[in-house]
Amino acid sequence: MVIHPTVESDRTMEDVKVDVEGTRPDETSCSVHIDPAAEARLLRKLDLHICPVLFFLYFLCYLDRSNIGNAKIQGMTQDLELDRGNRYNIALFVFFVPYILLEAPSNMVLHKCRPSFYLAGLVFGWGMINMSMGLVQNFASLVALRFLLGVFEAGLYPGIVYYTSMFYRRHEFQKRLASIFSASLIASAFSGLLAYAVGHMSGTRGFGGWRWIFIIEGSMSAAAALVTVFFIVDFPDQVTFLTAAEKELLHRRLELDNKQNMDRLDRQSLMHIVTDYKIWMTGIILFGNGACAYSMNAFLPTILRDLGWVATDAQLHTVPVYLVALVFLFLGAWASDRLKHRCAFIVLPVVVAMAGYGMLLGQANLSPGAKYAAVFLAIFGGYASPNALSWLMNNLVGHNRRGIGAGIANGVGNLSGLLVSNVFFAREEPRFTTGFAVTLACVMLIPLASGVIEIGLWRENRRRERGERDWRLQLPPDEVACLADDHPRFRYTL
Repeated sequence: MVIHPTVESDRTMEDVKVDVEGTRPDETSCSVHIDPAAEARLLRKLDLHICPVLFFLYFLCYLDRSNIGNAKIQGMTQDLELDRGNRYNIALFVFFVPYILLEAPSNMVLHKCRPSFYLAGLVFGWGMINMSMGLVQNFASLVALRFLLGVFEAGLYPGIVYYTSMFYRRHEFQKRLASIFSASLIASAFSGLLAYAVGHMSGTRGFGGWRWIFIIEGSMSAAAALVTVFFIVDFPDQVTFLTAAEKELLHRRLELDNKQNMDRLDRQSLMHIVTDYKIWMTGIILFGNGACAYSMNAFLPTILRDLGWVATDAQLHTVPVYLVALVFLFLGAWASDRLKHRCAFIVLPVVVAMAGYGMLLGQANLSPGAKYAAVFLAIFGGYASPNALSWLMNNLVGHNRRGIGAGIANGVGNLSGLLVSNVFFAREEPRFTTGFAVTLACVMLIPLASGVIEIGLWRENRRRERGERDWRLQLPPDEVACLADDHPRFRYTL
């Protein structure tokens, strides 16, 4: 299947002509014409049936992942003696070992399984593990359960990216991914509210308040998994909420971006994926995003408590921080899609975050109000990852490339969890000088990696416009059909 450029100058390169017979570029091909009104109706149906359930699953994922930060200041530190050495840091660290190693393999499994069973199974697993964390009696049990939590949560984030790419075209990703991943901000805010309420349950049934945080939130996930399995659509050709005409339209739309015969997975194509600099540079961007997000999730309640609030009030004051970040996440996603540009909307939040971390490093001279304001600024850098992922998905063609590419990039990005979980030392509390300095250094990598991608894609687009890649069209037809985003008439999104 060969991609042909359109003749209309005001259309983007994603609006291409498709030759389903596999003819060469200089031969006659037919255009794919799509009724805008029918396409809008189709997108509304997809948005209604796909995005809400993925949003809900990611909400539960982030709620169960980040609740350890809330539990820490609600009595868990004393009950499990986490203040001995770096025990709390170890409990954070061990989660990321399987989480990083299993992301890419998980997407390869998802490619072969029914997404409804696989994704719901992950949710049920981590829900049961969280409930068990509310019953632990010692540090060793907590570490073991945190490791298992990483095993089950590893597959959801890259799985959502890959799964979404099966239904939407590449320039439709950003708003959808932003809406789905905004669940992390809402979950973080809700976690603070819930922890504030649950904190008053301390002593109920003989359990401390921190135990109820795990039990209640874990039971929510386990119960939700039993329901959502019936709401997750498996594959585009199996949707039941579309008419026959809408299914055909969906198939024709996907042909414009995801050519089936471009989706082979042999040694050569796998090597091409794992050596793609775009994937690794995106991983570095996600590394910086992750350092910011993970440090705040794990230590924000502690930071706010040390500003003078008691534990329950500190939980409550985490809520506005995440809600403000949520507003700017949506504004950035809207503007990025409107302008069909990604790089600037990755870098701008990072500049704000750098200012916030700079203030936190110099907090000895700041008032409590200024420190609280610095937290608002610092949180921005952790939530530009939907921009980075959608940028990568825009520039990869084929389900395998997108699925494995997302897994690799996320795996690299989540290495930041291993780092930041070991640099916020209890002896440096409340200033956490080392932790903030290391996080700032990680965040500074984002504009550098973004610049490498931007310049590389711009130069490659120029080469293709000058015809310097047209020699690829002289390759054997089966190789031309598998060029994917290496096709000389494909244009990268900047």
